[in-house]
Amino acid sequence: MTVTVNGLDELKALEGKSLGHSDWMEITQEQVNTFADATHDHQWIHVDPERAATGPFGSTIAHGYLTLALVIPLFNELLAINGVRMSVNYGLEKVRFPSPVRVGKKIRLTGTVVEVKEVAGDGVQMLLDFTVVMDGGGKPACVAQAVYRHYA
Repeated sequence: MTVTVNGLDELKALEGKSLGHSDWMEITQEQVNTFADATHDHQWIHVDPERAATGPFGSTIAHGYLTLALVIPLFNELLAINGVRMSVNYGLEKVRFPSPVRVGKKIRLTGTVVEVKEVAGDGVQMLLDFTVVMDGGGKPACVAQAVYRHYA
């Protein structure tokens, strides 16, 4: 379920709160191939299903940065912010990929608002903890701390 806030004051009230989890999203070979084309990273563990079947993961896997990029649409399922003039992805504090995402598996995102503080220009900066998990997986696929800025 999407958390919806209106304006910066309601955004500030989210500090310390969980945003829950997104729906599941299946990772397809087509997504992986498209990402490989966009980034010029055609390593066989991502794009060669036959060779990857005999490799260390037993199948092709998503690029770590593809998993990270999918945080954006999954995050949009967690939080809707109304009443701001602009929101920007300000960066990342930390990212790790503890477990590979196998093609054909599903992932979902959980998020927690760690901190919301005021910044110049009538804005706030949010620090969020994100975890991407794979359906049936043990370790998380991605753990990241993201920074967003929102301006009234």
